[in-house]
Amino acid sequence: MQNTKIQRYVRWLHRVEDILLAGVLTLMLILAMADIAMRLITGGSLIWIPPVLQILVLWLGLLGALLASRSQEHIAIDVISRFVGPLGKKICGISGCLFATIVCGLMAYFSIEFIQTSIEYNDIAFAQIPAWPLQLIIPFTFSLMAVRFFFHTLGYLRIRNYQPNPALTGKAI
Repeated sequence: MQNTKIQRYVRWLHRVEDILLAGVLTLMLILAMADIAMRLITGGSLIWIPPVLQILVLWLGLLGALLASRSQEHIAIDVISRFVGPLGKKICGISGCLFATIVCGLMAYFSIEFIQTSIEYNDIAFAQIPAWPLQLIIPFTFSLMAVRFFFHTLGYLRIRNYQPNPALTGKAI
C-alpha cells in the first residue's frame, strides 16, 4: 500500500513537471511570435517581452534538466563505464549519482542565498516585478534533482541490476 501511494505521488509530480514544461514552452513560443509580428507590423514591440522571454528560458532550461534527471537522461561523462564490467558500472553509477547529489544540493543551498540577496537588494526583474519570485525555480529544481540523484544512488546500492530509465525495463518508477 505504501509503495502504491509513493508511486501515485511520483506520477503526479511527473505530470506537474510535464505540464509546467509544456506550458513554459508554449508561452515562450506565443510571446516570441507576438514580438516578431509586432516588430514586423508596427516596427516596435512591448518592452516587457524580451525580459520575460529571458526568464522563461531559465525556467525552460531548469525544468528540462529536472525532466532529464528523472530517468538519468541528462548529459553525463561515462567514458569509464564503457570499459568496465557490471561491478564497475555499478560503482560508476553510485559515484556519479552521489557526486550529482552533492553538486545539486550545493546549488540549491547557494541559490537560496542568491534569492535572499535578491530580496535584500530589492532586485527588479521587469515592470516593477521583483526578481526573487521568478528565481524560485532555481532552488526548487536543484533541490528536487538532488533528491532524485540521491534516490538513484540508493537504487544503485540496493537493487542488483538497477535501471534508472524505466523505458529500458518497461517498468514505471
